[in-house]
Amino acid sequence: MTRVSLVVPCYNAAKTLRLCLESVLSQTRPPDEIVVVDDASTDDSAAIAERLGCRVVRLARNQGVSAARNAGVDATTGEIIFFLDSDVALRSDAVANAVEILERDPGLGCVHGVYDTEPLIDDGPVEWYRILHAVHWRSRHIGEVNSVVFALAAIRRDVLLGAGRFDERLRDCEDVEYSSRLAVRSRIALTDTVVGRHDDGSRLLPILGEQWRRALPLIPLALATSRRGAAKPEHANSPAGILACALALATLALALASVPFGLFVPALLLVPAALVVAFVLADPRLVRFVNRQRGPAFTVYFMAVHLAVHAVLVTGLAVGSLRVLPGFRRSAAEPA
Repeated sequence: MTRVSLVVPCYNAAKTLRLCLESVLSQTRPPDEIVVVDDASTDDSAAIAERLGCRVVRLARNQGVSAARNAGVDATTGEIIFFLDSDVALRSDAVANAVEILERDPGLGCVHGVYDTEPLIDDGPVEWYRILHAVHWRSRHIGEVNSVVFALAAIRRDVLLGAGRFDERLRDCEDVEYSSRLAVRSRIALTDTVVGRHDDGSRLLPILGEQWRRALPLIPLALATSRRGAAKPEHANSPAGILACALALATLALALASVPFGLFVPALLLVPAALVVAFVLADPRLVRFVNRQRGPAFTVYFMAVHLAVHAVLVTGLAVGSLRVLPGFRRSAAEPA
């Protein structure tokens, strides 16, 4: 029988870790070993894991999720490694379904899953925005894919070792970077039979800050992976929506820039307004999905937050793209 090791990286996860691990212990196909890697938490995460009978690997200092996952791999022996984030609680058949998919198709190296449409802990409308957006974009890509979200993912150990370790220099976009190495070596599947309820962020400003950090390295990573011949990862957002948001920001900036010169005409604002409408219409399936889940009032709120997130994404992509310019790299390397 295939041996399965489940690895949970965690940092200050006391709010959700018990729910996460209880869901693991309730699996119809329990993993053969459960290792919780405590990334130098300052709360009682490690104690919670130990009380539930899990083996705990403690890191001496906080190093990020990539280092925690690498430490989990080093501490386990299973032929299949199931990575699970500490803020996700699995549906009872998740491990069984992941193992069955990998055993049925020996050529498949990795399978990962989707979130439930309801959060693990209901913390308000911003969290509902995050959950529904994540569910929608992943569900669009069910089947063979070029990227992995390691929040709930099972991978063959030999495939993992062949692709190398997680890049411990990265604290954001580590999944994107690792996927670029994995996809050229092995087939990857996204399935809606491996499901978990996720406790996502619930405050807008930290979420916008996270989006900014994740946007900055995306252009350099995309160029680096294309040079390696890796296939493009799946889009979380509509390319047409990103373009409409970028043009809306650009035309709004031009309209406002005309004010000091006495050239401002109120009608100029109709252009960015029209582009905002185009942004909303760029992904009609998303609008319909949110409306089915939460109704029209929440859909309006959802799209307003979605626009704010895209504004930060577009700005971060623009700033991050400067990193690929030779002149920028030289000036950044020079001492201040």
